[in-house]
Amino acid sequence: MITEASYVSSPARYSSQETMYNRCGNSGVLLPKVSLGFWHNFGSDAPFERSRAITHYAFDHGITHFDFANNYGVPAGSAETNFGRLMDEDFRPYRDELFISTKAGYLMWDGPYGEWGSRKYLMSSLDQSLRRMRLDYVDLFYSHRYDPLTPIEETLQALVDIVRAGKALYVGISNWPLEPLEKATQYLRERDVPLLIYQGRLNMLDREPIEEGILDFCNKEGIGFIAYSPLAQGLLTDRYLHGIPTDSRMAQEHFLKSSRLTPEMTDYLSKLAAHSLENGRTMAQEALAWVLGQQGVTSALVGASSVAQLANNLETLKHM
Repeated sequence: MITEASYVSSPARYSSQETMYNRCGNSGVLLPKVSLGFWHNFGSDAPFERSRAITHYAFDHGITHFDFANNYGVPAGSAETNFGRLMDEDFRPYRDELFISTKAGYLMWDGPYGEWGSRKYLMSSLDQSLRRMRLDYVDLFYSHRYDPLTPIEETLQALVDIVRAGKALYVGISNWPLEPLEKATQYLRERDVPLLIYQGRLNMLDREPIEEGILDFCNKEGIGFIAYSPLAQGLLTDRYLHGIPTDSRMAQEHFLKSSRLTPEMTDYLSKLAAHSLENGRTMAQEALAWVLGQQGVTSALVGASSVAQLANNLETLKHM
């Protein structure tokens, strides 16, 4: 049952507005330099009240952008479902202050229409996401990955029609190679639904968007860029300086593999720890500052398993 006035946000949430937000490309959208990603720690496998506390802290400290995908959470979709509950119980009065994004592209349901980039999949997925999050529209909808077998025009026209139907205000692209990105930029611009933002994996260890020219292209074309995994899923923190903790993400051998913690990587992390200490930062703050310091980066998506972890990340902005 929805309780009356269960959450009242901090009146000081925009007190650092001058330094907290970046303009997203050539648009009217301002995104917080640090955005909250719901990939991990917000599904049904996580304590709901902990997720609530993290989300409250984020918004109370000026994080207005919450980022989802259809398959986020365990089980898939549960991060959006839990946020739908938060919308009704806590955030409904603040809907117009929030910038909510979701995506479709990776496997979500069985059968030939449950992944990739067909019109049927993208539209069906967004309808499901809106029901889970209890929203009439999202602010931003992404194609989550490039589909080499579906005509690019079909994928892009679906994005155009989603905006024209009022189900999303803006569209984005995530994990697309440079050449299809160039085609998408032109196609969408010609139909008056310009590409707002590109989401790519970028951190001190994974620099493909820089090396492939994607970040430079976005910067020149007036497209925002938001970096996911800025901490390399925790590798660029002090978590793995002395081996692999049994309760760590790497110990699960899923998204972050133990094979990555080579002697060379351990040496690199030790040097990064020393350098961070000299700068008066934690390793996470140093890694996050590096991402935000790249020309063309609008925002960095961070996950959080605790309020303290998110607070530590936000401290980065005080030292930039």
